[in-house]
Amino acid sequence: MAIEKRRPLQTSNAANMEPMPTAGPTTTKTIEEMYQKKSQLEHILLRPDTYIGSIEKHTQTLWIYESDRMVHRPITFVPGLYKIFDEILVNASDNKQRDPKMDSVKVVIDVEENCISVYNNGDGVPVEIHQEEKVYVPELIFGHLLTSSNYDDTEKKTTGGRNGYGAKLTNIFSTEFIIETADGRRQKKYKQALCLIFCSCSYQVFSNNMGNKSEPVISKCKESENWTKVTFKPDLAKFNMTHLEDDVVALMKKRVIDLAGCLGKSVKVELNGSRVPIKSFADYVNLYLVSATKSTPEKPPSYHVKANDRWEICVSLSEGQFQQVSFVNGIATTKGGTHVDYITNQITNYVMNFVNKKNKNANVKAHNVKNYLWVFVNALIDNPAFDSQTKETLTLRQSSFGTKCELSQDFLKNVTKSGIVESLLSWANFKQTKDLKKSDGTKTEKIHGIEKLDDANKAGGKESDKCTLILTEGDSAKALALAGLAAVGRDYYGVFPLRGKLLNVREATSKQLTENKEIGFIKQILGLQQNKEYNSVKSLRYGHLMIMTDQDHDGSHIKGLLINFIHSYWPSLLKVPSFLIEFITPIVKATHKNGTQFSFYTIPEYESWKESLTGNASGWSIKYYKGLGTSTSKEGRDYFSNLDKHRKDFIWEDDQDGEAIELAFSKKKIEERKNWLRRFEPGTHLDQTAKFIKYSDFVNKELILFSMADLQRSIPSMVDGLKPGQRKILFCSFKRNFVKEAKVAQFSGYVSEHSAYHHGEQSLASTIIGMAQDYVGSNNINLLQPNGQFGTRNYGGKDHASARYIFTRLSPITRFLFHKDDDDLLAYLNEDGQIIEPTWYMPIIPMVLVNGSEGIGTGWSSYIPNYNPKDIIANLKHLLNGENMEPMDPWIMELPVRRWTQDYKEFLESISSRNEDPLIEDFNMNCDDVTVDFDIILTEENLIRAKQEGLLKKFKLTTISTSNMHLFDPKGVIKKYDMPEQILEEFFHLRLEFYEIRKKFLLDKREMELLKLENKVRFILAVVNGDIIVSNRKRADLFVELQRKVQKSATMSNWPWRLRTLTLEKVQELCGDRDRLINTNIVSRNEVQISDYEYLLAMAIGTLTLEKVQELCGDRDRLIKEVEDLRKETPRSFWMKDLDALERQLNELEKTDAQAEELRKKLRSKAKGEAAAKASRQAPKNPRKDNRRKASNAESFAETISTSSTSAMEVEKAPEVVKPKSRAGSKKPPAKVCPAPKYYLPFYSRKDLSKSDAAFPFAYQQERPALVLNDEDDSDDEVLELKERLAAYNLESSPDQSAAMETELAKVPASKKEPSKRNATQKKPLATVSEISDDDDDDKDEVDDEDFELEVLDVPVTGKKGGRKPAAKAKAAKAPAAPKKRGAANKQQAQLSGQKLLTDMLKPAENSGISPEKKVRKMRESPFHKKSGSVLGRVNEANEPEEENSGSASTSASTEETVGVAPSRARPLRVNRKQTRYVLSDSESENPTDDSDFDEEEA
Repeated sequence: MAIEKRRPLQTSNAANMEPMPTAGPTTTKTIEEMYQKKSQLEHILLRPDTYIGSIEKHTQTLWIYESDRMVHRPITFVPGLYKIFDEILVNASDNKQRDPKMDSVKVVIDVEENCISVYNNGDGVPVEIHQEEKVYVPELIFGHLLTSSNYDDTEKKTTGGRNGYGAKLTNIFSTEFIIETADGRRQKKYKQALCLIFCSCSYQVFSNNMGNKSEPVISKCKESENWTKVTFKPDLAKFNMTHLEDDVVALMKKRVIDLAGCLGKSVKVELNGSRVPIKSFADYVNLYLVSATKSTPEKPPSYHVKANDRWEICVSLSEGQFQQVSFVNGIATTKGGTHVDYITNQITNYVMNFVNKKNKNANVKAHNVKNYLWVFVNALIDNPAFDSQTKETLTLRQSSFGTKCELSQDFLKNVTKSGIVESLLSWANFKQTKDLKKSDGTKTEKIHGIEKLDDANKAGGKESDKCTLILTEGDSAKALALAGLAAVGRDYYGVFPLRGKLLNVREATSKQLTENKEIGFIKQILGLQQNKEYNSVKSLRYGHLMIMTDQDHDGSHIKGLLINFIHSYWPSLLKVPSFLIEFITPIVKATHKNGTQFSFYTIPEYESWKESLTGNASGWSIKYYKGLGTSTSKEGRDYFSNLDKHRKDFIWEDDQDGEAIELAFSKKKIEERKNWLRRFEPGTHLDQTAKFIKYSDFVNKELILFSMADLQRSIPSMVDGLKPGQRKILFCSFKRNFVKEAKVAQFSGYVSEHSAYHHGEQSLASTIIGMAQDYVGSNNINLLQPNGQFGTRNYGGKDHASARYIFTRLSPITRFLFHKDDDDLLAYLNEDGQIIEPTWYMPIIPMVLVNGSEGIGTGWSSYIPNYNPKDIIANLKHLLNGENMEPMDPWIMELPVRRWTQDYKEFLESISSRNEDPLIEDFNMNCDDVTVDFDIILTEENLIRAKQEGLLKKFKLTTISTSNMHLFDPKGVIKKYDMPEQILEEFFHLRLEFYEIRKKFLLDKREMELLKLENKVRFILAVVNGDIIVSNRKRADLFVELQRKVQKSATMSNWPWRLRTLTLEKVQELCGDRDRLINTNIVSRNEVQISDYEYLLAMAIGTLTLEKVQELCGDRDRLIKEVEDLRKETPRSFWMKDLDALERQLNELEKTDAQAEELRKKLRSKAKGEAAAKASRQAPKNPRKDNRRKASNAESFAETISTSSTSAMEVEKAPEVVKPKSRAGSKKPPAKVCPAPKYYLPFYSRKDLSKSDAAFPFAYQQERPALVLNDEDDSDDEVLELKERLAAYNLESSPDQSAAMETELAKVPASKKEPSKRNATQKKPLATVSEISDDDDDDKDEVDDEDFELEVLDVPVTGKKGGRKPAAKAKAAKAPAAPKKRGAANKQQAQLSGQKLLTDMLKPAENSGISPEKKVRKMRESPFHKKSGSVLGRVNEANEPEEENSGSASTSASTEETVGVAPSRARPLRVNRKQTRYVLSDSESENPTDDSDFDEEEA
């Protein structure tokens, strides 16, 4: 009874159950009979399925071992009987983990005696009395339930036993159970013997389902004896059996074979006295593979790997259904589990990616791969957990396995070579064909439900083979086709418009194909059936397919895609004569005034005709037709009336046609396609006069033009680092002198108009935005300025505002990179008769290395990381000095290049504790639109592990490559560069050559100006003396006389620099009548060009004086000195000066960045430090002094400044502050590891890079600093601090302007107080800019606010070229300023506000040589053009002879008004500041100025 008391209480499963109805008379059960309590032993016998599985016979297809081989067949067995046998077998296997010296397992299955025994050597069961339970240990572990040595979960064990049932279940379900063991350590044993129950013996016998037991007899044994043996007789009656059946015995034998495979060669396994012929897991797997050869012609391939001491894997192929054979600590997991999933997922994911990469159409998923796998797994796992006591499925999660098994890349590659890839592709093709058949068409007369289809009347009928389906490029082309059908009728012609470009079906996924409505519509309209072989068109609804697209490159691509579509699925159709047709339209039409008209279908054809005209070009007008929408309906009817001329039939000549189509569109032909493009020769075009076109000719002569254009749009030039769209934008910025901001949407329209941009304006606006973006990871030097929300690093710029809300303009630094003197040296393109951007610009440093590039084109892709421009400048100086270059690394910090903040946040979430196997516990995000700041929290264990594997690698901070640097070289040939220094060296030689050209050009230009000055003097003297009569003469005769009497020729024909090619307007003039000949640049009968002496005849009458002669002589002396200085310069000195100027700008930017970064750090520190105290802080009594708002950028700074409201003064946009890029990242203090240490992501500086073993892929970009307003009570201190901050943002605009600045600043009297641009008073930090006339009676010209702005000049301060006064002088202006109003000036108010009269501030120095009577109006000079676009400037130009710009910064010597150059103001801090209202004199006009965004002067 004592034993019964020690057993745990168990409740019966019969509780709360209704009594079963009986057939006889009903009897009422007592409470005791209804509610029962069972002992655990009784419960096991009553509900055995809970513990050992079903005790009924089951029929199932399983692997068994019979006739010395594995057989897969249906068998009938009792799972419970199989389980009690397996429990004893697993015990023997577990002993190998306890005692590695174990080397023998012997199993005997005696069918006749219904007796099974399992023996293993090695450490036996301790033969000793358990001090708590007062029984021997063998009796305890084999005869008492819930006893085990595996209850300590803190101890990691790789055994099969876990719950304390195991062998006890075998004992319970046996009529006899004998345990024998030898304990050599204690020299005691249970001696083996057979006897009847309850007899005197030296061993212990359990009987009656563990209900009875004999007393054990212990005998002596040798110290070397260590073994255990269990013998039992299953209680067959409980399994509804009378004997051990053959299927059960075969299954038991297979389990013994399993044991041999798991234990390997170190353990000899015997079955019924014979050794099992399995010595390794590979031998064991081979039994299955040999058996599989019966269903397959050959043995399936297999790949075996022993990853480590605990994992052994073998992979083979299955026939469309996943199979697995797996073991955990010797237990056969017949249903798999997490260990099988762990291995299988690695294989399926790799194979899936491999297949989908090989064929994008496959669309294979991981479960599809799994169906073709046969996986064998033998694993040892710490403390395994299963779904039930039957242990068929492992449920332990992978992170608790105790070890990892990461399959090597070599092993996974071998798996892909097993044939699984071919099987998957075959399956994918079958599935794709099946899916595509759903959209098949049939031959039917009427078809419905297809939008925009205009069906032919006889399509699908008896005459369907005569019908033609016209596929047009868009709805406008369909309108032209329908207009043309008026000439041929609707019976045999149908029209269907395509929506853009057709899908490339060779590279499309199955999902893309099935969801593409356009492909389905074409199949239904034509009546095509998937993969059907067509020898004729009788079974189709249409007998011909006509392609009608624009005559541009994209139109050629659409034709190619349609050909590719037919060739991919119905190649036989292309062999049917005239099935595929194209309809061509003219690209240029030349019309003579007599009515003669010529149509040209290619540009080379037109160019050839134009050259053939020679001097007979008069009377012709030219019109370009880039799209079908250009043609009128009348022209459409003309086209179809002469259909044979416009119809071109495609013909299949041989297999070369098919190979050419595959070459253009197949992914397998990448290298061949590259060679195809390399062989391209400019001028290649398709002969449109031929009636028939071979498919190979179309690909090699027309489609290749699109491929080249696509490549040029995707990959930049090595010279300027720009793609064509970017180059067009830069060209229009220079042409427009884009120094005044405009909306991106408006500017994109300007670019589209002036650069012949033929794509969507949305794409153009996106390119403009991209060129202006300046966040970390975008441009190192943005060529356009971002005035507005142009996107942030949070989303990689995708969070930019709409193009209609944001403004941009040319960045001041752009002209330091692209020098104006180089503009005249470039080769400009001509499109549609319009001069557009050059082939490439010539910057002073290779911009492709500065801003990087990324793109994918036909055959090639390219990736260029960003590099430090200072490193580039330094290397260029090394080359200029004949020194070796220093190796360059990408300028990097923080996150990898093009890894955005939001992306990295999502990555951190994926490795946090919210997912399985987390690396980090949590993270805090302190980022803003500029700064990346994550606080990452790890456990000490994970931190050590991360450091061991490498922090950069573990946190994915090393993702950069320089192995794909493809660029177009100066000759327009695609080229691969292996390193950035190679790009730099090639650029160096080209740029140096251009400096030589620039010098020659400038010398010729100055010499030409000298010659013109001399000719002007001769011309004036000849007119004054009466030697030349200008009036009442023919222009041609006058030009001949000028050529004779002026002596030295200064004609443009003698000057080698013809800057512009012949434009469309000039062509029209050439083709016009002879009356217009005098206005063209044509040589007359005496070989004198009309424009040669225009500069003489354009001189104003008032300049034909002797005083003008003296002035011209002075100009000549100045030019002579300039020429002498130019001749002393060398190309290298030219370049060195340009590099120094650029470097100064970068230094100024870095200086500003450093100051701004310091302010940003203070702001962030203050924000964190005051967070806790913010709730308790009282609001200030005076809201005017509330400067505590934390400004995160320059805009919020300006907003804070504008909060003061003591005056009604209206302020113009504040001076713009160039958003600085900090040059160093902030570093966090090291993490403290206790108990959950916090590790901070490092912000690496360039100094750190040299110590790293990997290239850190961070962008050359810096954080934009936030400006901070200190929370101080003293208003004076606030003003002083603001002054100091604003002083950091005064940057020079251009190299030319800086000289002018210094000149004009020197003219301000030093004794006069310097007025501030933002004259802050003690109570109101607002700025006032006023214009007050010193002579109220003088009339003023109306000033165009678009082109110049009135400025207040500052007294120069040592070390600065602009900005605010020293803070110490800020208190000079204390009185509040009066509001500015348009009308009469109030001088008293101006004085009260601490301001001077504008005319006083603009007075020249006494020794300046300028008459004091002249008014001096200061206007901001354009940083790119020497002459202003103002009304004043235009008036002067109209009154003076045109002169060439000498390039100096001095003011022009106008007889009417002197125009000075004031320093340009810095960028406004806010884009929404109110417009300035100037204080005008009484005599000044109130008329508003023209404020158009597109009032421009084209360069």
